[in-house]
Amino acid sequence: MNQLSPGSVFDFSAPLLNQESAGQPFPLARFQGRVLLIVNTASRCGFTPQYGGLEDLYRRYKDRGFEVLAFPSNQFGAQEPGPDAEIGAFCQRNYGVDFPVFGKIDVNGADAHPLYQFLKKRRPGFLGMEKIRWNFTKFLCDRKGEPVRRYASWTAPKEIAPAIEGLL
Repeated sequence: MNQLSPGSVFDFSAPLLNQESAGQPFPLARFQGRVLLIVNTASRCGFTPQYGGLEDLYRRYKDRGFEVLAFPSNQFGAQEPGPDAEIGAFCQRNYGVDFPVFGKIDVNGADAHPLYQFLKKRRPGFLGMEKIRWNFTKFLCDRKGEPVRRYASWTAPKEIAPAIEGLL
């Protein structure tokens, strides 16, 4: 990855928590050519039931070249306090999550994961604010790894389906 000027989300890596290689850097380049929905998540949030909607999108479109990538974060109201193993078990037990869930990261501040630094610069939010405002902010990326749209926390996953279809 070129740390100074990454060209796409495929230039980043992060540790997975729901795979045999848990804790090891997983290159997002493995998703090259797929449409991605990248979401910062939390297990104890009012938006947590969106995991179900995200899983529905994933199952509906995965065979057509679509992936959901979840990045748990504890930066909003301490709503993701547990360790990675607990997060993975929660997602599987409560929502049957099959899409990739990565290790817990920061999405804002000095320690924000480089992927989120990139996403926020490419697709700022309301009034040009780069800061992620809450859990379940979503970034839709095209097959080239370019973020094409940012969605607020309250946007239900099913509302994103038409945009996903347009990119597939």
